[in-house]
Amino acid sequence: MPQSPATPLPSPKERRRLREAKSLSHADLAAKIGVTRETVRSWETGRATPRGRKRETYAKLLTAHTNANTNTNTNATTTFEKAVTETGPTPPTSRAHPLRTKPTTGGKSTSRPQPATKRAAKPPTPAPLTPAAAHATSAAHATHATHVTHVTPAPNGHIRPLPVRVTRPQANSLQAINPPDQTTAQTPAQAFDALCAHCAPGLVRQTYLLTGRRGLAHESVERAFQLAWQRWPEVAVDRDPAGWVRAAAYEYAMSPWHRFRPSQRHPDAPPAQPADRAFLDVLLSLPPAQRRALMLYDGIGLDLPETAAETEASTPATANRLLHARETIAERLPDLADPEALHRRLAEVGGAEKLRLPKADRVRTGSEYRARFWTRAAIAFTALIIGATALTLRNAPTHYEPPQAPGRAISGVPPRMGPGPLTYEDTTLREKLRAELPNGQERLTPQAR
Repeated sequence: MPQSPATPLPSPKERRRLREAKSLSHADLAAKIGVTRETVRSWETGRATPRGRKRETYAKLLTAHTNANTNTNTNATTTFEKAVTETGPTPPTSRAHPLRTKPTTGGKSTSRPQPATKRAAKPPTPAPLTPAAAHATSAAHATHATHVTHVTPAPNGHIRPLPVRVTRPQANSLQAINPPDQTTAQTPAQAFDALCAHCAPGLVRQTYLLTGRRGLAHESVERAFQLAWQRWPEVAVDRDPAGWVRAAAYEYAMSPWHRFRPSQRHPDAPPAQPADRAFLDVLLSLPPAQRRALMLYDGIGLDLPETAAETEASTPATANRLLHARETIAERLPDLADPEALHRRLAEVGGAEKLRLPKADRVRTGSEYRARFWTRAAIAFTALIIGATALTLRNAPTHYEPPQAPGRAISGVPPRMGPGPLTYEDTTLREKLRAELPNGQERLTPQAR
């Protein structure tokens, strides 16, 4: 029986552009087709291809949305509300990005967490939305707040919920958001400056809560942006540049080697408010891994798999860290037992401090200076090694010289005596010789007897 030809589909990059042109998330499209969010993402990256009825439904949705976008004159706000009505409540965002939404999953992650340093292998950033659609999507997300419950397995085998309040960038001073997409072309310096201007304030507050040091927070964020400028071709095509910089800032800020620096031996001045001091003391008493997971999950609003991926841990391990961190905070500060109150407290303490922000132009200049300095240092060190090697080869022996055999002791030979005081016998002999052999000719001429 002949099979019907497969429904044609656009390229993976075009599929993603068509989906985002109507402000639909992976979860919205997955709910319409009847698949998971990860499946839709694999279709858009080219790792998999839909088949059968799912392929036809996927093609019809893309085509229908494309035609509706070209033939309808309704504004973007009405279209977004219609999509929300058809698919139910909007799932929480993984990184609170106003133009990307991802659902929250519980238990083990369906995809293996990847380190933040390997994000360059992701596909390039898709084409930006139209200004109207981007504005409508951002406004709609700013007016919605979602309460989600993660269900994760506890060590004793029971199911323990992890409630979290998914916040939006407009209401969260800790959130480091991505710069808004621009329809006009930008130079690398302009794109980097936009990323720095939007992410630096939130990152400085986050690193201050992680370390409790204002100078180290500024230094960590500045060093992360310097590293991002050095690797800008890699960061520019990353699917989440803000996450790339955030991971670099966290790694530098929480490095254990800072304890050996003389400037870090004395703690900074505590916050002015007693309540802020008490909360910061409890937060800094947590282990670094729990502190970082709490900041990503409750402070920023990442979902559990995203938090596990950024901390390079498994999903159950990340869930246990969050549970232990919340239990410790609730035990010492009962008013913060509610995740909503904990999230607000993190934002309040982080926003109450006056922290220095890195400037984009100084970051780029400092990054280029450091790159030149280390390049010249590497060249000088290489030249020093070459010179030392040449000098060693010049002075090295050209033939084999056998080693000398060690000396042996010979018996029967009296030891050589050095000068010293005369004995009684030596003195008597000297006086006798002087008396019998006077000076003059007689001493030199032998006499017959």
